[in-house]
Amino acid sequence: MKYCLSFLLLFGVVKGSENKKLAQTGFQFLSVTSDARSGGMADAMTTIHGKSVSLFFNPAGLSRQAELFDINFSTNEWIAGIKHEAVSLSVSPKNGQYGVFGFSLLNVDYGELQGTMVWDNDQGYIDTETFYPTALALGLGYGRALSESFSVGGQIKKAYQYLGHNVVPVTDSSKVIQNNVSDALAFDFGTIYKTDWHGFTFGMSVRNFSDETQYAYDGFQLPLTFRIGGSLDLLSFVSSIGEKQGLLLAVDALHPRSHPERVNLGLEYSFMNIAYARAGYLYNYDERGLTYGAGVNVGPLKIDYALTPFGVFDNVSRISIGIAR
Repeated sequence: MKYCLSFLLLFGVVKGSENKKLAQTGFQFLSVTSDARSGGMADAMTTIHGKSVSLFFNPAGLSRQAELFDINFSTNEWIAGIKHEAVSLSVSPKNGQYGVFGFSLLNVDYGELQGTMVWDNDQGYIDTETFYPTALALGLGYGRALSESFSVGGQIKKAYQYLGHNVVPVTDSSKVIQNNVSDALAFDFGTIYKTDWHGFTFGMSVRNFSDETQYAYDGFQLPLTFRIGGSLDLLSFVSSIGEKQGLLLAVDALHPRSHPERVNLGLEYSFMNIAYARAGYLYNYDERGLTYGAGVNVGPLKIDYALTPFGVFDNVSRISIGIAR
């Protein structure tokens, strides 16, 4: 009964008041995920032991890795021609006896943009050169199972962003060119607790905890996000089905710094741990709602795909390829 009550509490998310939290952070690329499995499940991954991919959600999910190593490549065709690419690697020496060590990389290509500069003409500006803004985040993580049920994990990461350059007046007759480059050191950490009741698991994570960073004289915070989640194998209640099939329900409640509170709901159907079908729902998002995905395992190789309709924008596609041995 106590597990049921804990699970129901995840739905007790209080919506924000009229004073909405909007545009309070920078480095928003840290809030966008590239992994296709999570994309199909509406990013409800706080309680999922996802091997190296857990570094992008909850580093405690590294802890149950049975294979020596796991590597995952993901690409995300985001809105407005923005492209995210992610790589994650985790190593579990001596079957996790010393914990699991991980590395993550996230690279963002914003495409080509046209630079402008204020000018005394009818338009009020002139075109300058075209430029290519980029972003990058590198992380080192560690996860460990402290008991058969309880796991912890953390990650330290360095994030960078380049947004071109601008001309800054120094005096009435002189100007200097200033590069718009910023970097920040951030931390992620989390816990997962797995019970023996139908695979019910609950956990929490804190992502992008950092000091303030800035461009020129304008300071801003990173997209700090608190998550609490729960997951449950629904088909485990039907004894006649056996272990060849599973239906995982995962729910995450989010408290972001820049947005009202949100809920991510995901479902994953598995058949013999070979084929997967996924669906999810993103609650309290402006342009996103339903998500879809599928995956297949072929020996040590895993391939996943996800599609997210994005309202007035184009659909968002994610593809992931992983190898674990």
